Amino acid sequence: MHHPAPVAAHRHKTRPSWLCAAVVALALAQTGARAEDKAPTAPPQASPDSAQPAAPQALETRIGLIYKPQPAPSSYDAEAAPEDEGSAGAKMGIADNNTTGRFTKQTYVLDEIALTDDKPDAVAAAKELIGEGIRYLVVALPADAVLAVADAVKDTGAVILNAGAPDDRLRGADCRANVFHILPSRAMLTDALAQYLTVMRWRKLFLIVGPTDADKAYADAMRNSARKFALKITAEKPWTFGPLAKARGDTPTRAEAMVFTRGLDYDMAIVADEEGDWGDYVPYRTVDPRPVGGTQALTPTTWSPVLETWGAAQAQNRFRRLASRLMRPLDYQVWAAVRTVGEAVTAKKTNDPTVIAPYLVEPAFTLPAYKGVPLSFRPWDHQLRQAIIVVQPKAMVSVAPEQGFLHQRTPLDTLGIDLPETTCKFK
Repeated sequence: MHHPAPVAAHRHKTRPSWLCAAVVALALAQTGARAEDKAPTAPPQASPDSAQPAAPQALETRIGLIYKPQPAPSSYDAEAAPEDEGSAGAKMGIADNNTTGRFTKQTYVLDEIALTDDKPDAVAAAKELIGEGIRYLVVALPADAVLAVADAVKDTGAVILNAGAPDDRLRGADCRANVFHILPSRAMLTDALAQYLTVMRWRKLFLIVGPTDADKAYADAMRNSARKFALKITAEKPWTFGPLAKARGDTPTRAEAMVFTRGLDYDMAIVADEEGDWGDYVPYRTVDPRPVGGTQALTPTTWSPVLETWGAAQAQNRFRRLASRLMRPLDYQVWAAVRTVGEAVTAKKTNDPTVIAPYLVEPAFTLPAYKGVPLSFRPWDHQLRQAIIVVQPKAMVSVAPEQGFLHQRTPLDTLGIDLPETTCKFK
């Protein structure tokens, strides 16, 4: 085969180098074309790009929320619960999950159902979400509804995250294997308050109990905490004066309530008023000058606008931008439930509930949640261990567990029901 290279080389002296190169390129192209005509046709080869496997799709995790919006107050109430209480916390949790998900190729979607008079059935709502393929349900509901939902979806493998029911029986005799408790039990709350009273040496208590079942359950928890931390309930009375905290003006009933505490020997009055009907009336109206705590005044809780340490101020600001209001305890609890799913899915790189549920009780799982210590689940009752803040309306007073309260596993287990005391046998 004749090659034109010598001609090109000869002409290199008299022609510009770019023209010489062009002639060479043209000759080579023609030679290659003639050779290609004679050669058998080869099958086309795949391009390097097409040989690469397809990029993995983002892992999408759907989380369901079932909650009951708070009704609007019949009259002005500066402390009325907002209609989106809990729901706003879920939205911030989804946003936080997706922030991390951008780096891990994971996405999170919130599907929420608000129970109303037209749609009051929590079990039906749960089955609707399960029917759409959702396997993580955050429920901000009373204890009986939590149990009903857990039993109704037991065979689906769904994980239930309890964000609204503090009842100790859900962590005891009525515990369920598919339920994980995000908010503290009543025992944890009253233990937190009792630890603070022990530190302050306020050992004599006057317990005032409201009329509702929730009030009585809180009082039971306070009695147990008093025994646990060697406090003494020197007096106990039921509240029989009605919702004076929301009454307008002075009444004869108010006058009767003012002498309610006469003749008693105590260091602190403990009010059990979970509905908030009368507890705020008691401070500054006792016959003797005594502090007040419990469900009102000095309160153990999961969250408060006064919490600013451990990065909480940044969370408070992010929530305010999202919801145009302050974050409330239920918002925080629902946020933590959504973040629990996000943390576990990120760590295990799967959203399979058969993988995630057992992982939640492993020592490797922790949840950072603005409490100064990582949170984790107790294997014996699926309760989320956590620090509890003790606050008054305008300031944080203390954090439990208090210094000096020790435990062989973690000081967090000094709050609530410990393993030797549990009555939980998972169903």
